[in-house]
Amino acid sequence: MKVISSGIKNGVILDKFGDRGTQFNENGIPSCSLPFQAENLPEHTKSLALVLEDKDACPVTKGFAWIHWLAADITRWELKENESKTAKDFVQGCNSWTSIQGGEQSKELSCYYGGMTPPDKDHLYELHVFALDTILGLQRGFYLNELYHAMEGHILDSFTLKGIYPKL
Repeated sequence: MKVISSGIKNGVILDKFGDRGTQFNENGIPSCSLPFQAENLPEHTKSLALVLEDKDACPVTKGFAWIHWLAADITRWELKENESKTAKDFVQGCNSWTSIQGGEQSKELSCYYGGMTPPDKDHLYELHVFALDTILGLQRGFYLNELYHAMEGHILDSFTLKGIYPKL
């Protein structure tokens, strides 16, 4: 299994997917989601799930990785740029912008892609894509732990695509 993204060039995430972009939600959070394509999926793959996280946030958050995007029950192998806001054929979980540290954005607004805004230095972001042998059936607004519990025993393969979003 392999995952590629036209939103990452030479290991660097393009400006438009973070705080130097042009699309933001009503709270000023970047909202233009990364595109990706999954290739060479295992036989019997029924769906994909994804986690976009920033472990470099740990020093800023005092120990927590920042979740930028959660999605499950993706039944096609490519998501186009900015589909987090428009697609209706997969379910999205709650990102870290709903937390106290994220300003307690509403759960409704946090159930989409919430882009990169590194506060202190360049951060390395990881897009984990999981090939699953089932449809998970999670509800909109699920949390990271719920995703991992639901995926238990159903992961056929996974791939992590990494990219740096520079702090300018």
